[in-house]
Formats: sequence, structure tokens, C-alpha cells
Amino acid sequence: MADSATASPARPQRSWVRRHPWLLALAFLVALVVAVTVPPVLYVLDQLPKTPLIGDLKRTQDDHPSVLLTSDGQQLAVFRQTWRQWVPLADISPHVIDALLATEDQRFYEHHGLDLRRTAGAALSTLRGRLQGGSTLTQQLARNLYPEAIGRAPTLERKVREAITALKIERVYGKDDILEIYLNTVPFLYNTYGIEMAARTYFDKPARELDVRESATLVGMLKGTTSYNPVLNPERARERRNVVMAQMVRAGRLDAEQFEQLKDTPLQVKFERRDELLGPAPHFTVLLRRWLIDWADRNGYNIHSDGLVVRTTLDSRAQAMAAEAVAQQTERLQQRVDKAWDGRKGWDGQRELVDAFIRESPQFQAARAAGQDEAQAIARLRADAGFMKALRADKTRLEAGFVALEPGTGYVRAWVGSRDFQLDQFDHVNQARRQAGSTFKPFVYGAAFELGALPTDMLIDEPMEYVTPDGKVWRPTDIGEPSYQPISLHDALARSKNTITAQVMHYVGADTVARLAQAMGVRDSKLAVVPSLGLGTSGVTLREMATAYATIANGGNYVAPLLVLSVEDRSGRVLESFAPAPAESVLSPTADADLLAAMRAAVDRGTGAAIRTRYKLKGELAGKTGTTQDNTDGWFILMHPRLVSGAWVGFNDSRIRMPDSWGQGARSALPMVGEFMRRIVDARLVDTAARFPAAPQPWSWEPQPPAWGSLFERPPQLQPELLPLTPANPYPAEYAVNGGPALGFPPVRPVVVGPPDEPGRVIEHAVVVAPPREPPAVAGVAPRAGTPPGEASGAGPAMAPADSYQNP
Repeated sequence: MADSATASPARPQRSWVRRHPWLLALAFLVALVVAVTVPPVLYVLDQLPKTPLIGDLKRTQDDHPSVLLTSDGQQLAVFRQTWRQWVPLADISPHVIDALLATEDQRFYEHHGLDLRRTAGAALSTLRGRLQGGSTLTQQLARNLYPEAIGRAPTLERKVREAITALKIERVYGKDDILEIYLNTVPFLYNTYGIEMAARTYFDKPARELDVRESATLVGMLKGTTSYNPVLNPERARERRNVVMAQMVRAGRLDAEQFEQLKDTPLQVKFERRDELLGPAPHFTVLLRRWLIDWADRNGYNIHSDGLVVRTTLDSRAQAMAAEAVAQQTERLQQRVDKAWDGRKGWDGQRELVDAFIRESPQFQAARAAGQDEAQAIARLRADAGFMKALRADKTRLEAGFVALEPGTGYVRAWVGSRDFQLDQFDHVNQARRQAGSTFKPFVYGAAFELGALPTDMLIDEPMEYVTPDGKVWRPTDIGEPSYQPISLHDALARSKNTITAQVMHYVGADTVARLAQAMGVRDSKLAVVPSLGLGTSGVTLREMATAYATIANGGNYVAPLLVLSVEDRSGRVLESFAPAPAESVLSPTADADLLAAMRAAVDRGTGAAIRTRYKLKGELAGKTGTTQDNTDGWFILMHPRLVSGAWVGFNDSRIRMPDSWGQGARSALPMVGEFMRRIVDARLVDTAARFPAAPQPWSWEPQPPAWGSLFERPPQLQPELLPLTPANPYPAEYAVNGGPALGFPPVRPVVVGPPDEPGRVIEHAVVVAPPREPPAVAGVAPRAGTPPGEASGAGPAMAPADSYQNP
């Protein structure tokens, strides 16, 4: 008992934590490690599926560009995204590799895609305020190859994806392979990729021949292709080149003595921009590239990488003949232009005009922005011989456009947009809107024939004055004096009589003519619905005019021009094919045959007779010349039953005009078409025995009663609103045919009008143009939707959604 009474109480049990404190520390450390490492690991694992799969990088970098082929199987153009030529590492100068490794990644052969030492150093420098990149060559390659998958923003996410992709690349490829891929894919501006094309672009030599200075210059551009561009910033590029060579010295890849000898030497750049090769029909190619990009976007293809094969309607033989004909004629005429603009009577004698050219130049604008007044800027630029020479060459360069297409199918067989695509990329077939002159007249006569007039109907060849409601007077004249004799509509068109055309235009109505022209093919240009429209005063394109003439050659049936036959993938599978559009009947067969007959006469014995006499072309041919005021534009369009070809000649600046000696369409544009057609016939590319569609009911040259009302309603007559009218009939008695004017039109009477400048003046043989009226219907021509009748909006007729091309 005593022992038990005197015993001390039991000690409390110590806790597990106190007995094992190191375990607590270990647990805390593990938790800390997990807290620090798991989220980044999870983040990296989350980013892993978002990085690109690494396949055969050499194969994936091979271009699969889309190819444009002519209808006869010749390559027309290749749509490459970049200029790149792959070369093996052995064909690259060792100086390039030394410069690259010394500057961009000195430990390239020691790391596995990520250089942790360099990354840590770059981070430390950045924290100290000195921004420094830490990417390895492999990381740069990943960023260059997969910019969309990795991203471009300077974010942690991009760096993580870049690092993961670099590790993937290093896992698949050896170091030399990575170097080869990098040097063949790195960009060098001007759409140039890879060291081989860079060497040829900047130094006009292959990559294997680059010396130390040239290699350092190109490698130096990688820090900033624009900032260190040796063409745009030569001094900055030279400084960067020396930095690269200094890095080569530090890395033991260049002798210090050699560096001292080279650092003060010039760049010696031999720059030659590698523009995209657009083939023998560059304007056609540019148009189709835009169309193909849109087609590819809609169908989920890439024109630069999916290897599409586009078969076009262009014929390589016809294209070559057209280009040669245009070059031959324009070079001949350019010699005359240069001679005419030389000396005091030429460029030096046109001081006011030349000063206007100077004021419109970018150099003048820059001088004014720099603080020079107008007189100082003009004087300084006039004293600059190089500037003045270039200005004169640009303004006085004669230009031309040429197109040929099949009337029945719409196939475009030849397309020459300008004399030289490198000098003038403006397309004079599809973009240039120029006044058509007399080539527009067939629409006037076509409308008259459609309304029932006969080719034998006659009007007097006499000067007329047309007074618009606002008091303006228009006086159409011809080159020769009026004969004051009756002329049939057939002969008036063949001889291109302005006086007769103006009268027909008045009776038919400008709005009717405009709608017919647009239905026949002039579907994009806005036509000013005014009395002078019939003489071709509205701007139209050569492509539109040739299409409208093709409608005439096709029996009055419009067929949209067709440029593409099919699109295939690179294995030959047809993805989409295109057939000629259904023909639209816009001119009756009878009216079309009457129109063709008159236009045959224009070639046989009219203004286009050189086609027969000079070029000895036989068979069925019809056409029309055209010349605008002061010889600003020269036109000629020739119709063969199987091919319509047209040419335009002029200067880009309409203030420069062609002289009378050769400026008319018969002397400027016709020789191009004549030479082209002669070659086409010699090559037997068209059937010379082919015939135009025949008239259903041949007309007779015997005098006929007026045809109005037999097929179509007679249009309401234009009634002058200004009085008084005199009862005198200006037509001579012998003009009466079968008791009245053959056309059935009322005679034109003297009208007392009140022009603002001469109130009360009597204008002999004048026609007062009435206010807008409801025009007569013309077969195949719908009234403009939503436009008041006769309104001169120029908006064109309401038509089916079929564009002026089936494609583009």
C-alpha cells in the first residue's frame, strides 16, 4: 500500500507530431512541391494537345501550288504562296551555318530543343531591363512552321507551346536535319523564303557560293527583316552584318584579322526582286487568281498548298499570236509617238500640260509636304533629268488591250491586258472604261431593226442640232462634208455616218439603245442615257464590247464569257466543272441578220476594208471600227462565226492623244486584230468556211413600205414642247419613198427654241429632245426596275442575277 501510495502519477503520452517532427517538415515540403509543380505540370499537359503534330517536315514544306492550264494543256501559271527552293544542307555555304550558330544558338548541338542556361540568362537580363531572347533555333523553327497553332502574341501560353513543339521536333529529327529545315523555311521579305532564294534575290548567286560578308548580311536580317533590309536600310544592315561577324569571332568561327579586313567593306548587294511569274497572260491570271481564292474559300481548299489544277478556256496558241500582234503594232506606233513628242513641238512645247503632270506626281506632293511652294517644287522637279525622263516615258507610253472569245460558247481564247505587265498592271480588257466611239453604233441600228426598221430605210445626210430640255445644243458631224442625200441605214452603219446615227438614235430613244446594249453584253458599265450615247460617249470595257459583238455573231443570243472549264485536285479528280451558260435571246434573228449584213459591208467596203485588202482575209467576216473625239481612243472589233476579236489602243492619260495620221481605229487597233486573225487562219484554228446565222426572212433592196407595226408596236413620237413649230418640211421632195419617209419617222422641222445664250434663235433642222418618256419595248430588253421611265440614271437594265461572266 505504501509503495502504491508514494508512487508518482503516470506521464502524459507525447503526440505523434512531437515524436516525429521531421515527418511534418517532409509533409510540408511535399505539399509545397505539389503546390508549386502540379499546376504548371497540369498546365503543360493541358497545352500538349493544342500543339501541332510533327510529321515529315521536309515533305510538309514541299509546295503543292495550284496550277493554271490552258485548254490545250499548256501550263499558264503556278500559284505559289512564297518563293522557296529547297536545298540540302550540303549545298549551303558553311559561312551561313557558322554565322547562324554564332549569332542565334551557340549551344545548338548540346541541347535537346530547350537551352535552360540560355533561357535563365535571358530571363535575368529581361528582369534587369535588357530585353533578350532565349529561343533556340529549334524553338524558332517551331514558331516559323506553326504560327497559327503556336500563336504570335508574347505570352506564356505561346512560349509553352513553342517549347513543347521544339521538344517534339528534336525527338524526331537530328541536328543537321533541323538546320536544313530551318534554313529552307526562314523568311527574307519580298515573298522570299529560304536561304537559296534569299541568296539569289539579294546577291544573285546560289546559297553555296555565299561568302562571309554575304552570309553575315543574310543571317543578320533574321533579327528584323525590315529593319536590317540591305536594300531599304543599307547602313543599318551593314552595322548588323558586322555584329554577326563579331559574334563569329567570339565563337571561334572567324579570324579576328579577317574581321578587321571585312568590317569596313560595302554590302555589294545585287538585288533582283523575284516577282510572281504570272505566265503569258498575266492579266488573265490575276483575274483568275482572285476567282480561285474565292472558290477555294467556299469549298474548303487552299490554292497554295492543295495542288488544285484549273483548266481554263484560254488557248496557248491564240494567246501567243495575240501577244505578238499587240507587241508588233504598239512598238511600231510607239516609235511615231516618241518622235512626235520629241523637241520643241512635243514634250518641251506642252509646258502647261507637263506642269499638270508634275503636280499630280507623288514627288511633287512630297516636295509640297516638305515645305516647298508650288513654283519651287515644279522648278526642282523640272531640273531633275531622271524624274522628267521617267515622267515622259510613263505619260507617252502607248497602251493597248486585246481579247478574243468564241460567240457560241463564251470561251475566252486570248487576253492581252497591256503591252507589258511589268510596266502597266492595269487591265485594258477588263478594267479600263473608255469611250467606245463608233463601235457603239451597232446597238443603235440593232434597236431600230428590232423595232421594225429595214436596212433599206433612208435618212438624209445633213447636219443636225439636238437641243436638250436644259437648252444645251449638240451638233454631231462627220469627218467629211454632209452630202444632203438620202442614205440607207445599211450604208450609214457600214460608212459609220454620225449624222444618220444621231437621227436614228433620236427616233429610237437613248434609253432603248442603252437597254439593248446592256442586254447584249455591256452589263457592268453605267451608260449615260443621253442623245450622244449612240456615238459611243459612255465609258465601257473592251471585254464588254467584245461580248456584245459575240452576241451579234451568235444570232442575237448572249452567252456569258467563260474562263474556267474545270477545277481538279492534284490526283485528277474533278471537283467542279463549268459548261457554257444557257444562251439568252436578246435580239431577234431578223434584226440580227440585218445588223450583221451592214457590219459585213463595213469590212468589205467600209472603214474596216483593210481586213480584206491588207490582210487578205476571206470568208464570213463582219466588224466595226471606232474612234473617239481627238483620237483619244482607237477601236476595232472583228466578228468571225467562230471567233470574235477586239482591240483598243490609246494612252492611259486621255489628255495625251493620237494624231490624225494613225489615230483612227482603222489604223491603230485594226492592224492588231488583222494580224492576229491572219495568224489564226494560217494555223487553221478556225473554220474559214463557217457562216453566220442566216436571216429567217431575207430582206429585199427594193423600196419597202414602213415596217413599223408589222412585228412591233410603233413607238410614240417625240413631240417638242417648245412652240411655235413651222410647217416647213426640210426634206427634199425626191426623198419621199412610197409616199413618205422610208423609216416611217415624221420629218424633222425647224423649231424656234430659246437657248440661254441666244433666246428666240431659229435652229434649222433641229430636234428638241423631249423630257423622259416611256420607251418602246425592245425584244429581250427589260425595263429598269425601280427607275422612272426614261430616267438617265445609267444604272442599267434589270437583269437576271447572271453576272457578266459565268466565271469569274
